[in-house]
Amino acid sequence: MDILVNITINGLATGMLIFLLAAGLTLIFGLMDVLNFAHGALFLWGAYVGIWTYGETNNFVIGMIAAIISGALLGYLLERFIIKPVYGNHIQQILITLGAMLVMGELVKVVWGPNIIEAKVPPFLNGSWEFGDIIIIKYRIFIILVGFIVFGGLLFLLNKTKLGLIVRAGVMNKEMVQALGIDIRKIFLFVFILGAAMAGLAGILLGPYSGVIHAEIGLEYGILAFIVVIIGGMGSVLGSAMAAVLVGILGAYAAYFVPDLAVAVNMLIMLIILIFKPSGLLGSEEVVKQ
Repeated sequence: MDILVNITINGLATGMLIFLLAAGLTLIFGLMDVLNFAHGALFLWGAYVGIWTYGETNNFVIGMIAAIISGALLGYLLERFIIKPVYGNHIQQILITLGAMLVMGELVKVVWGPNIIEAKVPPFLNGSWEFGDIIIIKYRIFIILVGFIVFGGLLFLLNKTKLGLIVRAGVMNKEMVQALGIDIRKIFLFVFILGAAMAGLAGILLGPYSGVIHAEIGLEYGILAFIVVIIGGMGSVLGSAMAAVLVGILGAYAAYFVPDLAVAVNMLIMLIILIFKPSGLLGSEEVVKQ
């Protein structure tokens, strides 16, 4: 039983990391109809900027703030100068964002070098709690709490505010929102920056969780984020949360019990969902048709 509890907590922590990355991507995908394959690069830069700042200041909170700011700033630049000119053209979006992903990944190597960088758990989150034979690592609980806080904040923003109403309406029908005199471009930019900031936050949280960061984590977790968006349904934050937890927990169990299937399990989940519900767990059929 203790093994199952530990595996579940590990999977939930991984799921929440993926959710932080995927939540912004699902809104960008659902609202803006943008295939942003450079989203993982924002995660990568958040990890490096945040861990570097943490090392320089010896303050993990400042590192988190730096990671969020770096994600938001790079997201703004990416949307304004890279993605904005290719709105409405998926082929060009794929090509240009993949190119941006590669360039941003190489720039990380230029600034911090190609070697793996150690990322230590902050002292106030180090250690674990023991309940009999069950060992619960504090940092993983911290990641889960941050994930739930962000999830709750996004649900409040989308369901309880005027801005959220506009965003949800834009996901369903962008033309209607524009016809009401609302500048949908500004809404697009806000959503993009918000998603980029969450990607930066996820990046720094990954560092102490895995113990190291390297230049390939952007591509690795970027693919996972797209899998989660597809499983959860484009434009659905709740769907992304459910999918991220599902992917995280099943991946953790597969890695422990059937290691050879650990890599394939995520693709298998996506395949099953697409066969029986192409729009995803909570996705809209209308969004899929657009």
